[in-house]
Amino acid sequence: MSMASPVPDTSSQLSDRRPNPQSSFPNLAKAFLEVSAQARDQGLLKRAPWFYLVVGAALAIALLGAGTGFVLLGHTWWQLLIAAALGIVMTQIAFITHEAAHRTIFTSGPRNDRLARLLAAGVVGISYSWWDSKHSRHHGNPNKVGKDPDIAADTVSFIEEDAATATGLRRWITQRQGWLFFPLLSLEGINLHYQGLKHLMQRGPVRGRWIELGLIVGRFIIFLGLLFWLLPFGMAVAFLAVELVVFGVYMGASFAPNHKGMPIIGRDERLDFFTKQVRTSRNISGGWWATLMFGGLNYQVEHHLFPNMARPHLARARKIVRAKCAELDVPYTETSLWRSYAIVIAYLNRVGLAARDPYECPMTATFRRG
Repeated sequence: MSMASPVPDTSSQLSDRRPNPQSSFPNLAKAFLEVSAQARDQGLLKRAPWFYLVVGAALAIALLGAGTGFVLLGHTWWQLLIAAALGIVMTQIAFITHEAAHRTIFTSGPRNDRLARLLAAGVVGISYSWWDSKHSRHHGNPNKVGKDPDIAADTVSFIEEDAATATGLRRWITQRQGWLFFPLLSLEGINLHYQGLKHLMQRGPVRGRWIELGLIVGRFIIFLGLLFWLLPFGMAVAFLAVELVVFGVYMGASFAPNHKGMPIIGRDERLDFFTKQVRTSRNISGGWWATLMFGGLNYQVEHHLFPNMARPHLARARKIVRAKCAELDVPYTETSLWRSYAIVIAYLNRVGLAARDPYECPMTATFRRG
């Protein structure tokens, strides 16, 4: 059997079934109101300031520790371990930025925005306004063709229509994109910095343009200045490369399992909020370690239903949502981390078949699909 065949997810998911309105639409339409009421009654919509204070302090200590280790180690290739640790810390800070952007940390929207902008631009080095706009559109229409920027055609194609239009180098990549997906994530760190700067430099109004440019430029002057001042040129370049690779792979590997390989919603299809968010999202099992590793993104279903819910409450919300899904016969997807990666690779390989040679023998194409 071809490795490009879809990998079935036996953990109550529907990989190939298209979402369609059910006869119980009135019940589905009020499902979100019902789970919201239960979450509110259990206090799950309240903020968790002490949790974020502890996490923030831990990340500040980790960042300080990485900086201290960098200075003390001096001219040694052991510095690459500091670079890898820094990439991990930057990703964890990005998780906190993500939660602040969703108004999760403070009750005040402007305070959340200020914190998110400071962390994104001043610490991580990416544009908050770019990411916020993109991510808001994704939350509004996850996996919907023409609406979700996360499935728009780029180096990787997420729908067959886009894969079929690939040409040149992109076509070669698309044909193998499942296997190349994780290696390509090694460039995602650079891409995130680039896309943010591209957004800030575009014509037209950009919210917070000059504040973010100032923070990003200041961040890179300090970071690169210290790096190339305290280390030999070659070692400094290697340090920067390792930090960017770890950051990019960690970020990409954290977001990849969430929606890739889940049902795609057509341009003209309409679904109620509850069904749309649940059927297009995938949870990662593992409990506390997965929550720590992915910053709460392992509870992707609950995060999409309650985007401003504090991280410590997502596990309890999961019980409420699973019960409602069982009651209404709405598929609820949860699987292991490694299984989710296998599904993503298989899905991308299957989509990539659309970029095959148009003169290929139909019989050969049939066997490749099988």
